[in-house]
Amino acid sequence: MSFQAYLDTIKAKTGKSPDDLRAYAAGKGWTEGGTLRPGVKAGAIVADLKAQLGLGHGHAMAVVALLKGKTEGAD
Repeated sequence: MSFQAYLDTIKAKTGKSPDDLRAYAAGKGWTEGGTLRPGVKAGAIVADLKAQLGLGHGHAMAVVALLKGKTEGAD
């Protein structure tokens, strides 16, 4: 599955675009200056996204990649 396919599936399931996911992460305090803050662990993000948005592990990891700065297909 391509990165874009992950993002498309997340949007279909949650209604959240990449920008919405970035805003969600900022609201949680996970990001600073548009990227992950030092010390923020992927596991904590994945656990939250599974519990709050109902994402599976792979889709949650795609959000982590997005927050780390992966932009291919993230518009």
